[in-house]
Amino acid sequence: MDSYGDLIAADDVLLFVNAAITSTGQREFHSDAGEQRLSLDFLHAYMLGNYRDLYAGVLALDINDHNAVLIIRRLLETTHEATADQRRSEGRLIACRLAMLPPQRVYGLFGALRRARVNNRRTRAIMRDWLSARPDLAFDAVKYRSGLKRALRHAHLTPAAEELGPFVFAPLTRKRYATPLLETWRRAHYEKAALYELPFTAAEGFAAKHGIPRDVFLQRIAPRMTRLETLRLQESAHQRGATGVQADLTRMPLTRLAAYVLSLPVEDRLRRRHELTHALESAAARVAGSHRGKWGKVTAVLDDSFSAFGSAHKRRRPLAVALACHYLLAALADDYTGLWASGRTDALLTYPYGPTPLGRRILDALDTTPSRLVIVSDGWDNAPPGLAAEVLRIWRTRLDPERRTSVVHVNPVYDAADFDVRRLSATVPTAGIRDAEDLPPLVELAQFSEGRTGLAELIAYMDTRAARMLSGHNHEQAR
Repeated sequence: MDSYGDLIAADDVLLFVNAAITSTGQREFHSDAGEQRLSLDFLHAYMLGNYRDLYAGVLALDINDHNAVLIIRRLLETTHEATADQRRSEGRLIACRLAMLPPQRVYGLFGALRRARVNNRRTRAIMRDWLSARPDLAFDAVKYRSGLKRALRHAHLTPAAEELGPFVFAPLTRKRYATPLLETWRRAHYEKAALYELPFTAAEGFAAKHGIPRDVFLQRIAPRMTRLETLRLQESAHQRGATGVQADLTRMPLTRLAAYVLSLPVEDRLRRRHELTHALESAAARVAGSHRGKWGKVTAVLDDSFSAFGSAHKRRRPLAVALACHYLLAALADDYTGLWASGRTDALLTYPYGPTPLGRRILDALDTTPSRLVIVSDGWDNAPPGLAAEVLRIWRTRLDPERRTSVVHVNPVYDAADFDVRRLSATVPTAGIRDAEDLPPLVELAQFSEGRTGLAELIAYMDTRAARMLSGHNHEQAR
């Protein structure tokens, strides 16, 4: 049996994991950015001070990039408080997580460490190893030159390539570079054609400098755009007549694709129904992978109430997660029913509107006798208030005490006031969710929040995830 302290520790870790998955310190529908940051900072400080090993272990879970950076920064800032064994295990986790982060996030972290005057030996070694593992440092020098310059200066590093140092610190002092990309960047200062051989973000500044019309620039730079840049700029490019900017929607990440679909007017969604539906189904099938069709009979209750709009910073984000989960669950199940809170039946045309009658939709869902019920909602049940909690309590304690139906609530919104995602019922496990792609492992993690497993099982689960991440990182390095 776990001690009372172990139960408290397990609850604290799960509370922090939910926050680290959902919160980015930005405004949400029910709380402003200041409340979000204050609440999140408290949780980071509390976890680091009380459970340093578990705090570092959270890096192996499906937390968002914002919180991964915060954890790494706090671990490096407090190196003197860690034992030798802790520094070794933290170093491995930090290296693995940095390899998974977008480079702009890592350069931002290095800049924050510089401003905080964190320059211990471990920090310099981690920066050195990450930079040495970059596949093309010349590309970074062009696209992230200021970040790379700060990192090299802070860690007292000299690039291995002879030309990189002069390029980063005094790029226009050389009349020619042997490295093709660096030479292209130099020529782009006076040769318009050269800028179309640069990464999009670097070329954009040169296009403005040369006064190139936006539509002409977008049309010609389209082949150099990344998938997400193409998706982000596709609609504005088409409005300007640059038809060459065309994203292959079938290759887009599921949740990003759902957010794009929701950004389109309803008329465009109707006109492009076949294309958009095919893209969403293809993305969901990719995520489901080998689990496709193996979840049995699944019913989902999906929140499309007005609060699913999110905020100006996270526009329609909760609704995008719900839409992506709808298509993913359809791929995972062999018999699927999706019920929207509004009562709408056309998922592609959904939009945030109205109250949140979760209790009524949960009753409808249970009538389908599913083997698995998944609720995707911010937890603000208000039509009438509290009905969902009462329905779930009676179902779990009186009608289905044998747990023939597995029920899980996933919540994409962090509740700053409660330091957690808002829960529907104490009888049903709740997990925070950032992207629908993380749904399968989060359903697995949610079992711990139900109170039927303790700290030892939670630590074993985290150790397994850490070992899997370390193994994957070592395999990539070997390649």
